[in-house]
Amino acid sequence: MTLAPDRQDLAWPGLDRLPSGPRAAVSAYVARQLFHSAFRRLPLTDDAITIHRPDEFFARLGRDGLIGFGEAYLTGAWDADDLTGFLTVLATEVADLVPRPLQRFRGLVAPRTPSGHRPSEDHTRELIAHHYDLSNDLFRLFLDETMSYSSALFDTSTDLVTAQHRKIDRLLDAAGVGPGTRVLEIGTGWGELAIRAAGRGATVRTITLSTEQQALARERIAAAGHADRVDVELCDYRHVSGEYDAVLSVEMVEAVGHEYWPAYFRTLDRVLAPGGRVGIQAILMPHDRMLATRGSYTWINKYIFPGGFLPSAQVIDEVCAEHTSLGVTGRLSFGLDYAETLRLWDETFLARRDDVLALGFDETFIRMWHFYLAYSRAGFASGYLDVQQLVLDRVKGPHA
Repeated sequence: MTLAPDRQDLAWPGLDRLPSGPRAAVSAYVARQLFHSAFRRLPLTDDAITIHRPDEFFARLGRDGLIGFGEAYLTGAWDADDLTGFLTVLATEVADLVPRPLQRFRGLVAPRTPSGHRPSEDHTRELIAHHYDLSNDLFRLFLDETMSYSSALFDTSTDLVTAQHRKIDRLLDAAGVGPGTRVLEIGTGWGELAIRAAGRGATVRTITLSTEQQALARERIAAAGHADRVDVELCDYRHVSGEYDAVLSVEMVEAVGHEYWPAYFRTLDRVLAPGGRVGIQAILMPHDRMLATRGSYTWINKYIFPGGFLPSAQVIDEVCAEHTSLGVTGRLSFGLDYAETLRLWDETFLARRDDVLALGFDETFIRMWHFYLAYSRAGFASGYLDVQQLVLDRVKGPHA
């Protein structure tokens, strides 16, 4: 661990307000002791992290825990030459970073989700816009030509476009999408799945809450020659109607919120035609960690995905069994492919730094986005997070 001189001014309003007063001093002292204790237990070298402003680092960590840890990176209070490697070690040991006797007090100190960040019908569009309506041009800078913002599925090739198509095609195959298939997609993205489904002769209704995504998806679908087969609508999943032979949803369940998982899966069940099949791709976390962190407010929630929360494989099984006639009949796990996808995104994003600045974003945004991509990659590289393609079939009569 290296201490270096101050090297960067604070960039965003709000990040310049450091904790102060007796309570802040005590929490910073405790954070310092816990951090050094954890650091000694971890397989890290002394130069794994450089703390430029220790007082700020521990003040933020003491007051806001992992949110403060991330904010201290945004302000430049600390750095790591291998950010992903450092975060991967932390993710591997996340369950034991805080001594177990102290973990029982988590509920007393961990921040809770603000009411405005609950993905209810009143708030969902605003929460989605926070991330997905940032700028289509921003996402164009680091995504591949498919504009796929979800894990690719690699084989022996490192070609991201091929791997993204492989991911989509496998899901379409699993759901039985072909000529004449009526497809509902919940979560349009920028339209690549709809394009490939239409290319198979399916008719597609795809829904989103992002006006930016809707506009570009329509443009891309028209350019591919499938405007007559695909409708892109602004619609909350709770309001979707009709009957479909295949219902598809790629990495959208993470934005639903744990209170609304039953409503989401009931929607899949309600609109699925007899003999139809559901195919979803979902980021998953361990069940025990999901239970321990449910309702908490994280750095990712505050800066990247407000209202987001990851399910576990077990809770999907439980929700489907209790609230629907659906059951998981097929499962593919490919978490390390997500780590590779994120590596490619992060490298491309950093290489396009000047282009990001030219769009009007600042240096703090670049640090934030790099931290987000590295933090996410660490979760998959460590095995803490997984991504799975799930096939759901009716395993009992339609749910009442």
